[in-house]
Amino acid sequence: QVQLVESGGGLVQAGGSLRLSCAAIGSIVSINAMGWYRQAPGKQRELVAAITSGGSTNYADSDENRFTISRDNAKNTVYLQMNSLKPEDTAVYYCNAEITILIGLTTIRTNNYWGQGTQVTVSS
Repeated sequence: QVQLVESGGGLVQAGGSLRLSCAAIGSIVSINAMGWYRQAPGKQRELVAAITSGGSTNYADSDENRFTISRDNAKNTVYLQMNSLKPEDTAVYYCNAEITILIGLTTIRTNNYWGQGTQVTVSS
């Protein structure tokens, strides 16, 4: 009923920039927190940044000065602007959102959703 569609990953040289986008599509009543996580080979998935519906943000300590998370509530879309990329930023980046959906005519339910992931590769 709901999909998170990510785009914007790719290959970039160290010091470069990328902008990731994630659009939520479906029978959406409202979207609460949205965020980006990443998982490098052999490592656990970790939070990169998160943003509430009101615009409050939270960043992993190591990324706060290089990454910027934002959202367009009208488009149900969250963005991650990544600057000064480093090889250690190489990972699959996943979008995450807590979404309240409409089921049928009168039932609503809040679920946690994940995108399919987009690869970010930073070469040295």
